[in-house]
Amino acid sequence: MPRLFVPGDLAASITLNLSSEQAHYLGGVMRLHAGESVILFNGRDGEWSALIDDIKRDKARLTVQTQLRRQTPEPDLWLAFAVLKRDATDLVVQKATELGVSALLPVFTARTNAGRINAVRLEAIAREAAEQSERLTVPDLRAPTPLPDLLARWPRDRGLAAAIERGGPACVPRGAGALLVGPEGGFAPAELDALRAASFVSSISLGPRILRAETAVIAGLTLLQAEGWSTT
Repeated sequence: MPRLFVPGDLAASITLNLSSEQAHYLGGVMRLHAGESVILFNGRDGEWSALIDDIKRDKARLTVQTQLRRQTPEPDLWLAFAVLKRDATDLVVQKATELGVSALLPVFTARTNAGRINAVRLEAIAREAAEQSERLTVPDLRAPTPLPDLLARWPRDRGLAAAIERGGPACVPRGAGALLVGPEGGFAPAELDALRAASFVSSISLGPRILRAETAVIAGLTLLQAEGWSTT
């Protein structure tokens, strides 16, 4: 059964009009018709079944029916990552969403090889990944920020595990609620000095091999969740 994120409230008997893109997906891609069911979630009200009342090429009207899952707390795990080339950044957002990240923080570093991000595109990728992975929320995509600004504004009660090549133990320290992954080529020397000077930052190693940045994101998030140190 197709699963869609919608911004509106969800409750029994509410009628919703889908976006033209969602209507096209249901009718043109999935070949659904009036009378068939879909699953909806909005990040607040849990997961609901809904019945298609009417569907055309760019319009669809649904009636919400039955709650399938209540909204439950999810791990509060953040990912700060150096902006990469487009395809690699897309992959980072997709896989981080599948792995349960609650906030995505793009970072510009000295060796970042991309000058901007397409926030609309990344939000769509995160939304589609949440739909596919059966999450009840979509991660919050923050505005990109230079690394020095990120460190200056970082909440001091949230530990930050920085993935640094051969930079420390493989285990994650207790209280680490976020992961930082640098660009291809690693952090610049001045950035490494700033990370080591920050009391809330702990350096971790992801093994003896040099990983691509997108691989390091997957490995690091898996390690944090396996250790169970992320806050909930």
